[in-house]
Amino acid sequence: MSSKQNNAERFSGFADVYENARPKVPKYPINVICRYLGKAPQLVVDMGCGTGLSSDIWQEVSDKIIGIEPNDEMRSIAEKKSSTKMNFIKAFSDNTGLDDCCADAVVCSQSFHWMEPTSTLKEVNRILKDGGVFATIDCDWPPVVKWEAEKAYMQLYSKVLEIESQIPDIKDSFIRYSKNKHLENIIKSGYFTYAREILFCSMEECTTERFFNIILSQGSTQAILKKYPELIKNELDIFYDNIDSCFDKEPFDIEFCYRMRIGVK
Repeated sequence: MSSKQNNAERFSGFADVYENARPKVPKYPINVICRYLGKAPQLVVDMGCGTGLSSDIWQEVSDKIIGIEPNDEMRSIAEKKSSTKMNFIKAFSDNTGLDDCCADAVVCSQSFHWMEPTSTLKEVNRILKDGGVFATIDCDWPPVVKWEAEKAYMQLYSKVLEIESQIPDIKDSFIRYSKNKHLENIIKSGYFTYAREILFCSMEECTTERFFNIILSQGSTQAILKKYPELIKNELDIFYDNIDSCFDKEPFDIEFCYRMRIGVK
């Protein structure tokens, strides 16, 4: 199995958790992309769209949206959101099968770090119109909430990453590309006239259950739960207890902090 197939398969088995825990793309980056385009886009390609959380909001501004997602389980949820404006296809980021110069915008939301950057940017350049916009949109984890909950999250996730790095059949089963190099890769590709990074945040309503599931929606956590759940059971129990003690049963606000790297062709 190739590295890109391994990366896609990493997201099997928890599509429902992902759909209900992860944030939708806020309106702010959409406004920026439209401003850089100087118009509303006719076609947006959402590359690595997952369950379609990052696709649906484009229906408010774009004539057509195509979601690209190689994972069958993720895409099956996305396809339930299909409409006259929006459809989803199975493909990888380096070979979308789309026409040359067809897209006004190509967006990777929480996904570009799972794509080989050189071949992906070559494909982005091929399908983007002149003057088109490419954007990667990534969350910083954890979301902003009570510091005690954030600390509990980071303690658990640090343990997850430690276990992941020590078990060969997990650490060798994927390739994760550095988010910190997204802007550098965009600039070095030579395809873009202008590139920059933009920081922003967005508030959403959360519950204790959703906060639990945010960390369960991480591929690293799921990789351990699938193969060696006993290695993380105690840490998960401690995390649940800590989060239960932080919040009552009522919904509360959290803020997702984002980094958008953007290039104009």
